[in-house]
Amino acid sequence: MDSLTKLTHKLREFAQERDWDQFHSPKNLAMALIVETAELVEHFQWLTPEQSYKLDAAKLEEVRQEIGDVLIYLTRMADRLGIDPVDAAYDKIEINAAKYPANITFGSAAKSTKLTKP
Repeated sequence: MDSLTKLTHKLREFAQERDWDQFHSPKNLAMALIVETAELVEHFQWLTPEQSYKLDAAKLEEVRQEIGDVLIYLTRMADRLGIDPVDAAYDKIEINAAKYPANITFGSAAKSTKLTKP
């Protein structure tokens, strides 16, 4: 069993032990996910890109905790919807590879709609 599957099972058990499935609708989990993501972003607000790489130990631990929260809610939502998030990510990489061919997008952050394709 891979680590993401173990996490999914652990979260499912955790919620069931607390009778929280009733609160874990996809809508509620999506809302919780965006809140936790905002809390993650807050740690980087107003930092330069260089500063964002150089967090002190206390700040890095706070960011670590927020990443944990984001992963928990994302994993829980995928489980409740019957979506394998790893498969979804691999599928999205394939879609993005077609939208952003390396020979055209190398070194560019342009949106796919702004790219000039041969």
